[in-house]
Amino acid sequence: MQKQIHVAVAVIKIKNKILIAKRPEHLHKGGYWEFPGGKVEHHEKVESALIRECAEELNIQPVKFRPLQVIEHQYPEKSVILDVWLVEDYLGVPKGLEGQPLKWCFTKDLSNFRFPEANEEIIQLINNP
Repeated sequence: MQKQIHVAVAVIKIKNKILIAKRPEHLHKGGYWEFPGGKVEHHEKVESALIRECAEELNIQPVKFRPLQVIEHQYPEKSVILDVWLVEDYLGVPKGLEGQPLKWCFTKDLSNFRFPEANEEIIQLINNP
């Protein structure tokens, strides 16, 4: 049976810019850009995982957020369920606490960055709400 990973994804949007992060080289799809987030732990609510991951990765606390879409994607080595949330306000200043580079990107420019295949549907959703 193939491994399935449930991920809370934060699309952090301020005006017409989105915060993206670069994946560490040693991880699956290392060197690609992504939307911040991480695994939903067993028995954890997705909203709790979203808040926890934003704090652990970015040192921010989402205060205005809502679900966007759930995306299922099959990679050859694993299956992912992306629980995508739009974060429109937060407390703090985003900082890559795990050493990951961060970048504020205009929504129209997202296609200029290399993202994991599972994120392509998120980019389409952002550009064509």
